[in-house]
Amino acid sequence: MTAPDPVRAGKALGGAAAAILLLEGIAVLFVPRGIAQSGDGLTGFRLTVLIVLAVLLVLASGVQRRPRGLVIGTALQVPLLLTGFFGAAMWLVAGLFVLIWAYLLQIRNELLGSPFGPPPAVPPAGPTAPSSPAD
Repeated sequence: MTAPDPVRAGKALGGAAAAILLLEGIAVLFVPRGIAQSGDGLTGFRLTVLIVLAVLLVLASGVQRRPRGLVIGTALQVPLLLTGFFGAAMWLVAGLFVLIWAYLLQIRNELLGSPFGPPPAVPPAGPTAPSSPAD
């Protein structure tokens, strides 16, 4: 199945990808609070890694209109999932975000024919009115 208007579908899916990445960045900013109250506590290294990851996720949400935006967002899913090593609850939270991201790529593949390619630049030609013969 392809979208009736691939340009519009590409823009909508790009906006959804940006929103997901922004929410991931916000979720990562909540992790230090949970880490500080458990296990080894919050070290400078852990805090730096989490803040850098949150900033990268927010910045990646801003480049979703560019051709490599989805590739960057997909690559950032790996360190997001690895935050589970800092706090056990992040395995669940990051896992849900990764599943949502995979679903977004699947929908994009169904509607546009490619999970990572740029959206079409030209809208499809609509039905044309029959031309009247010249008299």
